[in-house]
This record gives sequence, structure tokens and C-alpha cells, in this order.
Amino acid sequence: MSAELDVERHASLALRYLEEGKGLVDKDPVQASEKLYKAAEETVKALAIRFGLGEVLKRVSERGRWTVTELEKAVSRISESLGEWFDAAWDAANYLHVWGFHEAKLDVEDVKKRLPRIERAVLEALKIV
Repeated sequence: MSAELDVERHASLALRYLEEGKGLVDKDPVQASEKLYKAAEETVKALAIRFGLGEVLKRVSERGRWTVTELEKAVSRISESLGEWFDAAWDAANYLHVWGFHEAKLDVEDVKKRLPRIERAVLEALKIV
């Protein structure tokens, strides 16, 4: 699969997960948390490919999958280009992943508070990719 198709696939998934997450916030904050995290994760993957983060993509290819390590490295590099707001969006998404999804400790308001940062990351990425 070409890099261009990979970028499009990840960007499409990011938008889909964002919309699904937004639709679940008031009904199921646990599932909303995971969808919003997945939106951010797919955004990072799309931008890593678009920005040609070779060392990260090489490790992903060797391992056959993304890990938190590669995602974190990609976020750091992407933030150098886009600004600290992108790093903050990733932190918000990761917080939802751990405390909203895995631990199920967050309520609707906690999820809503983090949603705008994640939404910005996805929408700004779509302009780039």
C-alpha cells in the first residue's frame, strides 16, 4: 500500500472515530473516551507518514505495529512542526484512553472538557494531509 493511501486511510479513520466519539459523549463516556483516543491515534499515524518520520516508521515496520513508544516519538516530532497544542491534544486523548476507557473513572463533563483539543488535532491534520 502506498504512503498516500496509508495517510488517507488513517485520516479517514480519525474523522470517523471523532464523529463516533462525539456522538457517544452524552450517552457512554467510556466508549466516547476510547473513540476519541482512537481519533487522536489515527491522526498521529497519518501525520507521521505525511511528515515522513522515517525513524518512527522504520520501527513500526520492523515491529509490524505501532506501540506507545512510536506514538510518543511521533507526537514529539509533529509538535515541533505544529506547536505545543498538538502535544496537549495527544495528552488529553491519552488521558481519556487510560482514565476514561481503561479505568472508567471519567464522567461526561470530564470527556467534554478534553474533546475540543482532540477535535482540533483531527481537523487541523485533515487540512495537512
